[in-house]
Amino acid sequence: MILDKIALILAIIGGLNWGSIGLFRFDIVAALFGGQTSMVSRIIYALVGLAALWCISLLFRDSHSKDA
Repeated sequence: MILDKIALILAIIGGLNWGSIGLFRFDIVAALFGGQTSMVSRIIYALVGLAALWCISLLFRDSHSKDA
């Protein structure tokens, strides 16, 4: 499903951003979009959070389904 792939991509972006914060103290999203409190950054953070919640559902789905 396309929504699953979009959510996974956003969750990966969030994970990479958190990795750069943890390793280098550098917030890629904030650097690209005008700081942590800019509206664009906050929207991206919110989308990444929603994507992570969506990805939780992937853990509980039947992986042997023939829908894909």
